[in-house]
Formats: sequence, C-alpha cells, structure tokens
Amino acid sequence: MNAHPLSKVYQLIEPGPVVLLATAHKGRKNVMTLSWHMMVEFEPPLVACVVSERNFSYRALIATGEFVIAIPAQHLAKQVVRIGNTTGRSVDKFSALGLTPLRAKRVGAPLVAECFANLECRIYDAQMAGKYNLFLLQVMQAWIDPAQKRPRMLHHMGYGTFAVDGEIIHLKSRKR
Repeated sequence: MNAHPLSKVYQLIEPGPVVLLATAHKGRKNVMTLSWHMMVEFEPPLVACVVSERNFSYRALIATGEFVIAIPAQHLAKQVVRIGNTTGRSVDKFSALGLTPLRAKRVGAPLVAECFANLECRIYDAQMAGKYNLFLLQVMQAWIDPAQKRPRMLHHMGYGTFAVDGEIIHLKSRKR
C-alpha cells in the first residue's frame, strides 16, 4: 500500500450518482450539480445532502425549505458539468443549458424534464446546516420517466472525472 493524500479521499468514497438540485425562490428557478448526498432512511424516504452556503441555491433552499432532486443519465453529462461550473447568480441555467422546467406537484421548485427521475423534497431537519451545510431532506413525491429505459448514472470521481454505471448484476437477497 502507498500513502494517499487526505485531500483526495473524497475521490475514493463516492456517495452515489451525481444529481441536480432544482430550486425556485422569488420567481426565479435555478439548478445546481450535487454529488454529496446519501440515503438515510427508507420510510419515509430521507436523504442527507451537503449544500454549501457559498452556492447560489443555498439561499433559496433556506428561504423555501423545498427543492427537487433530479437524477440525470449519461446523455446529460456535459450539461451536468456546465451546470456545476456556472453560477445561477447571473445566468438562468435552465434556459442557457436547454433544460425544461416542469411544474412539481408538492413543492414550488421545478422538475427537470430531461432527467430520468425527479424527487420532490422538503427540508426535514436543518440542525447541522449552520455548522456543516448538511441538510436532512424528506422525499414527498417521486417521478420516473418511463421513456428512459435503463438509464446509466454518472458518479463524480473528482476534477471532471466521472464513472458511468455499468453492468447490472442480481444476487440473492432477503428482500427484493
């Protein structure tokens, strides 16, 4: 074994697929790229995520307490990177990047039509947001695009490097 820089540990422990976090506040829609999230509970579905207070979306998240987690497939990879490298402070990312906002059922933030899944969420617990930018979210409504068969998700490995889901295997489990 060789020593590995601590500053690069995050590249080894990748929490899940890259997602988009869509918000709406004061009539303005925004979307950001998010890689730091994880499932916490199954029923109700709770997700933890980190959104830095430096992100433009942070204010909308705090002000409204609601947003959409949109899950993009591989065909959106270039847009996902551009979203992550563009600030919503000065750019309407939906228009600039050719994304289609759709009305959500339970929250004011938009769904992202091009993504294969959209999760309408509300902040469940923000006690650790001030110190760690960590939010616990409750999924209120989930949507799947049936036209997107077997989407391949992106996994951020740091500095513009992504892995794409590959072969799916099925193993015996207690539940399915």
